[in-house]
Amino acid sequence: MKRFNQLAILAPCFALAIGCGGENGAPAEKAAGDDAATAQTADVAAPSLTSPAITGDDLAYHIATLASDDFEGRAPATSGGEKTRGYIADQYTRLGMKPVGDSFFQRVPMVEATLDPETSYFRINTPSETKNLEYKKDIVYWTKRVEAELSFDASDMVFVGYGVIAPEYGWNDYDGIDVEGKTVVMLVNDPGFATQNSDLFNGNAMTYYGRWTYKYEEAARQGAAAAIVIHDTAPAAYGWGVVEGSWSGPQLDLERPDGGAGRAIAEGWFSNEAARALFDAAGLDLDALQEAATSADFKAVPMTGLTASAALNTAIRRSEDANVIGVIEGSEYPDDYVLYMGHWDHLGVNPTTEGDDKIHNGAVDNATGIAAMLEIAEAFANAEEPPKRSVMFAAVTAEESGLLGSAYMAEDPPVPLKNIVGGINIDAILPVPPAKDIIVVGYGASELEDVLNSAADNHGRYLRPDAEPEKGYFYRSDHISLAKKGVPMLYADSGFDLRDGGEEAGKKYGEEYTTNNYHKPSDEFDESWNMEGMAEMTQILHETGAAIAYSDDWPNWYEGNEFRALRDAQRGGE
Repeated sequence: MKRFNQLAILAPCFALAIGCGGENGAPAEKAAGDDAATAQTADVAAPSLTSPAITGDDLAYHIATLASDDFEGRAPATSGGEKTRGYIADQYTRLGMKPVGDSFFQRVPMVEATLDPETSYFRINTPSETKNLEYKKDIVYWTKRVEAELSFDASDMVFVGYGVIAPEYGWNDYDGIDVEGKTVVMLVNDPGFATQNSDLFNGNAMTYYGRWTYKYEEAARQGAAAAIVIHDTAPAAYGWGVVEGSWSGPQLDLERPDGGAGRAIAEGWFSNEAARALFDAAGLDLDALQEAATSADFKAVPMTGLTASAALNTAIRRSEDANVIGVIEGSEYPDDYVLYMGHWDHLGVNPTTEGDDKIHNGAVDNATGIAAMLEIAEAFANAEEPPKRSVMFAAVTAEESGLLGSAYMAEDPPVPLKNIVGGINIDAILPVPPAKDIIVVGYGASELEDVLNSAADNHGRYLRPDAEPEKGYFYRSDHISLAKKGVPMLYADSGFDLRDGGEEAGKKYGEEYTTNNYHKPSDEFDESWNMEGMAEMTQILHETGAAIAYSDDWPNWYEGNEFRALRDAQRGGE
């Protein structure tokens, strides 16, 4: 048994380690470059401190190391983030993995934009007055365009229902209307949730069309000057406090080739109260329009007499970080890839956190996922027979900042997306005793679930959907970046129907973590953790990927899934 009280304070600065911290908080652009240069020129591999088998001890070693204070909470663009990347690259090198191209490191250019609410404004001109909307109270808004000063004036306002174009559902909220230069206002979630009709979209379970990310992207494709979502707590799955807290202050995004020019000038949220007042001013009944918008026959409604004007003054700061990507090459189909991914980042050091401990160590979120990924990689690397297909491992950055590392990987993939057979995302495995079930987030999405079910059955487990599909958790982790490009992705988690204690005992573990430790400094490794369940879950995920890696099958999205057409087009009908 390893002594984790000692392992937790190790800072593995092996002979090939990348910088091991950087002086005076070296900027990420230097750190990422140093990583790439050093990791590929080392003549020796890091010492082996884990075994070829997937074990609880090995998982604990990686978690204790990555979640130690020495890694400073693994925030992107920090010395702790640099050390994290170096640690993962060391493990890739030790296992004999190969980079894609010249380096394990895929540079991820990012830009931080901070709106100045004191000098910015969002105004609505009504037939009787000009309403200056109060920032955070009435509206939260921002821009994805990387420009310090932006504005528009007298933009006609249009209510576009849910703001959805979904051919597979026979749905087009933009049909028959030109919104070029206009301000579009739309509802959150999708018509299935609003009606609870299982035959409409995906019923209670949110589809990708219900996510605000999609709505802003579609509005931009339609040429809108501004895209504003009406907040409503139940369909959004969070209160207004989350909106004003999450979308105000510094906002991190990818540095895109077009500088965000393809996005609307302004994106944002109306509070429900502010939205109702505006619809009243336009002589419109919001409740009646919400009901009408649940029909495929709905047509967009001009908010006659209302125009929007805005000025956005934004401070811009650029930085860079990196995804860490390694490959175990396939013996027969090296150009086919099975993907494992998980985010290496967490929240770092927050000086405003109450108490003496300012480090958000992120042991569960997501040192567990990276540990599982490294253990799976070691199992593949030491297999008696190498996999027929290549197996790719992607530890991605900036998940906590909006899935940025995975988004960049999807936009600039290291291999053609059509060659990725399918992927498994590992984002936080709770250290619970063995369970009888496995939670599939986004249950009913793809044929990867059939493969997982076979592996789970070998361990006496059954699959079950996540309990709150209406909250759209499937669209809130890194796998969605690849999924919305067409690649079948699986997101599964340890169950809570424990073999000893049943669901009541399992739910207590989840509630305790969510209440006491999630995104808090107390999310730390504990020697008392029961690692047996985590080890079994990791083994099941390994067997799931192996079933694909040792075959020539091509699992697809299930018929009717919103991403099926993308995959079919990607694969050219194969």
